[in-house]
Amino acid sequence: MQRLAVAESEEQQFILSNLPPSPAQKRLALGIVIGLATALYLVVGPFGGQQLGASYSFVAIYTTAMFVTDLITAILLFAQFSILRSRAILVIASGYLFTALLIVPYVIAFPGALAPGGLAGGLQTTAHLYLIWHCGFPLFIIGYALLKDDESFGLTPQGKIGEEILFSVSMTAAAAGAVTIWCMNGGALLPDIMLDQSRFVPNWLRVVGAPIAFLCIVALVVLWRRRRSILDLFLLVVLCAYLIEIPPHYFPYPARFSTGWYAVRVTSLLSSSIVLVVLLYEITALYGALLAAVLRQRHEREARLMTGDAIAATVAHEVRQPLTAIVTSADAGLRFLDRALPNLDRAKEAFTRIASDGHRAGAIIENIRTNLRPDESNRTNVELNALIREALDLESSDLRKHRTTVQLELHAGLPDVRANQVQLRQVVLNLIVNAVDAMSSSDGPRVLSVKTALHDGNQVLVSVTDSGSGIRSMDGDRVFDPLFTTKSDGMGMGLSICRSIVEAHNGRLWFTPNTPHGVVFQFTLHSSNSAPAPA
Repeated sequence: MQRLAVAESEEQQFILSNLPPSPAQKRLALGIVIGLATALYLVVGPFGGQQLGASYSFVAIYTTAMFVTDLITAILLFAQFSILRSRAILVIASGYLFTALLIVPYVIAFPGALAPGGLAGGLQTTAHLYLIWHCGFPLFIIGYALLKDDESFGLTPQGKIGEEILFSVSMTAAAAGAVTIWCMNGGALLPDIMLDQSRFVPNWLRVVGAPIAFLCIVALVVLWRRRRSILDLFLLVVLCAYLIEIPPHYFPYPARFSTGWYAVRVTSLLSSSIVLVVLLYEITALYGALLAAVLRQRHEREARLMTGDAIAATVAHEVRQPLTAIVTSADAGLRFLDRALPNLDRAKEAFTRIASDGHRAGAIIENIRTNLRPDESNRTNVELNALIREALDLESSDLRKHRTTVQLELHAGLPDVRANQVQLRQVVLNLIVNAVDAMSSSDGPRVLSVKTALHDGNQVLVSVTDSGSGIRSMDGDRVFDPLFTTKSDGMGMGLSICRSIVEAHNGRLWFTPNTPHGVVFQFTLHSSNSAPAPA
């Protein structure tokens, strides 16, 4: 259970209301506040005293846009609550829903918007709704800030998320309905705000501006002290926008349809959209990150499948040689025993080869495991000349079968190399087997040349040359690619494995054409005295 809780906590770190803001996001928030204030007061300064005509279509458009943005923001926050199950998120989601619901009676009661005197309510209704709307939202933010770190409030149980959302929406709608009815019936205990349909009372700043400013400042202080997430940061921006909007309502004089009043409505729409835009942006960014993670996971899964196929092909390719030798030796041993006068000596020799090839198959499987899990402790000083003779001896039956002449030119004073003996034997065996196969269809002399020499002073060079058909120029760049083969029954893993082994030993494997026919495969390794430390 503790492990599940930790995993859930880590997943929630990617949610907007838990994700800490970056320095760039903090600069953006500050830039929004400064930009809103600058734009608003540039309008209010030189043009604030101008009384413009009443544009009721503007009121309808502005309130509709406010309703849509606040409602969508509330829906997205309710969705975040369903993930985080934090009741603090439920509170701020309810705050946005509350403001969205109050906008509906606000536009219904606004004089001239839908009817000359408003469809319902009286002269003060719209102003009272505006006051409660702008005082109520800071209260919701205060509740959110106080509850966000309160562990005693707890998380909503997983099975009751829907119930709590439904209860919250119902209570918020009931509160908005009660406020609407109260304001429509005159708003008892609320001060008069309007002198007529256009002018505010002279003391508007005290009866409207002061309460809104006080609650916004309290909410700012409480949220600032508990700020932690991107959501907290941009809620602070919204509160700052609320404060910025207060003076233009009153200066140079309190009235509707002035340049300041129109400018404030535009900034109100912008400020109400801030959290929505941030939510949408972050959701898009998280969706993009999720998609990238899914694609990475898919590629990793495909890579694992390809790796599994490559390992299976490797096992089949490498083990096939000793298994073929085991079957051949077993058949020979049975023939020696099945004679009228059994040849026990030759049968024993065949069975000895079977045991040897069986051990070799086991060593190859262990070698494959070592390739997947390299271990420097498996490396010893290896005498290459002896290892090459051993490999040729293992392939002696194939060499005789294909009538292949072997030319050995082994450097007498060749130093040892520090290597995994089984891996290095497989490299030499693969190169020899490939050379024999390349010459199997040749009508000319079949000559296999194996040489060792010193290279660049501190390296050992091994070359395996055949007189076969060679490698086509178009295939030259793909010879060492996994699963590429020119053989009808090949797996395409041999040369890829050989190069991996040589490079794991800090060496190099390459090929060049042989004149007039065939190909020369060469690899270099550092001598044990000069071998570099493993990476």
